Amino acid sequence: MIDRGALAAAYFTREKVSKHHIDSCNKLLDGGLQRVIDEESVISTDIDDVDHRGKYKVHVRLGKVRVGPPTVKEANGSRENLFPLDARLRNLTYSAPLYLKMAIVKDYYELGEREEGKEQEALIGELPIMVRSAGCSLHKMGDGDLVKAGEDPLDPGGYFIINGTERVVMTLEDLAPNKILVEYNERYGEPIEVAKVFSQRRGYRALVIVEKNRESILEVSFPSVSGRLNFVMLQRALGLESDEEILHSVSRRPEIEKFMLENLEQAEVSSTEDAIMKIGKRVAAGQTKDYQKRRANYVIDRYLLPHLGIEEGDRLAKAHFLGDMAETVFELALGVRNADDKDHYANKRLKLCGDLIEDLFRVSFNRLTRDIKYQLERSAMRHRELNVTTAVRADVLTDRLLHPLATGNWVGGRTGVSQLLDRTDFAATLSHLRRVISPLSRTQPHFEARDLHPTQWGRICPTETPEGPNCGLVKNFSQMAELSTGEEGAPLKALLYQAGVKPFRRGH
Repeated sequence: MIDRGALAAAYFTREKVSKHHIDSCNKLLDGGLQRVIDEESVISTDIDDVDHRGKYKVHVRLGKVRVGPPTVKEANGSRENLFPLDARLRNLTYSAPLYLKMAIVKDYYELGEREEGKEQEALIGELPIMVRSAGCSLHKMGDGDLVKAGEDPLDPGGYFIINGTERVVMTLEDLAPNKILVEYNERYGEPIEVAKVFSQRRGYRALVIVEKNRESILEVSFPSVSGRLNFVMLQRALGLESDEEILHSVSRRPEIEKFMLENLEQAEVSSTEDAIMKIGKRVAAGQTKDYQKRRANYVIDRYLLPHLGIEEGDRLAKAHFLGDMAETVFELALGVRNADDKDHYANKRLKLCGDLIEDLFRVSFNRLTRDIKYQLERSAMRHRELNVTTAVRADVLTDRLLHPLATGNWVGGRTGVSQLLDRTDFAATLSHLRRVISPLSRTQPHFEARDLHPTQWGRICPTETPEGPNCGLVKNFSQMAELSTGEEGAPLKALLYQAGVKPFRRGH
């Protein structure tokens, strides 16, 4: 017989309510912040000076980031430990100091030597801390200690305290990145087959589209290139020069090969060099041939499927991925497969609090690095000794982290991401912590997106949604739904390759 009491105790607990927020925030503290630092790795400067050893250039090497315990800077300059109750009562921001190790490096380019200064740890800003996360003062406290600290043991946490107000970061629902979705688009009054992928890398999101026009010729569009490029030409620019390589990158099925032979006959170029120059004329019209070539290479590497890499060596992988997209277009045209359902929850991904704060930190830290560069260059012009600790202005990072949390206006133009926590009653608080919002416009009908979908069963509450324009676009997680925070794909791939798995390539 099922013990219903044990089952209820296992699921209807405070840990489960905001677990997804706390887990994603812990993941940010464990590795997300360091990942953003490693993406920058160095701060380049325009300082070009000379000393007794010769001419040198200066850059700053970035090291490990460290988050301290939540503290507040008092009027006398001292730092005291901070608890959530104090932040609420004194209208303070519940945040922790963020420290980063940095070292000034001199590159003696005439000697081919490098001299690295002493590594120093500098305070770079204040990071808002989520209540009950691993960085919180209440972490791992028992019920008795929580009562002594002025906290309710039943409070689930999962929110921030900004200037004394409790604010929760919404979970955002969006289409899955780096996944091929095929559908019909209306053009010239008739449907055409289209394959789309939202290629995402380090916060940047590029929409790449492969479509079949009325003459069955494939065309590709992606950011920074106006209009659409011929598919075969782009494949040649990516390194697949022969007809056979391009054919096998798409499919070996006879019915699809027939379509591809038509595309090869209509090819605009026959070599990689010609394809690069053709793209160069499109992206840098009126410029010199050398500049057109450089610009074409830059656009292909940076803006075409950036999730596969941004180096020249990644072009072959991009060519095969485009081949996969082309195959799905032809399969849809032949009726071998159906169009993908954008409302199917397998085609959705949820951006949790940790992911959103990471995006915010990336933009804020980029602004800080530019400010550090400016401060160092100003010190060098005044012939002062270069010191990273004095070059860092912590307010630059802090202000850019706190303002979006305080207003809800996030990077990327999204609004309402951070909201005032609903404390009408306990049930309202639990509901608000488990809310998920869609990025679709409230002024458009979007009937299918607002409808209940069978794949939401057990994941999304079928009844709790507001009336009016937000109906079906603002939803809530089911009580027993649990969210995973996701893992990086690179370690898993490395493990599979070690076990003997070989990457699949058509034609091999």
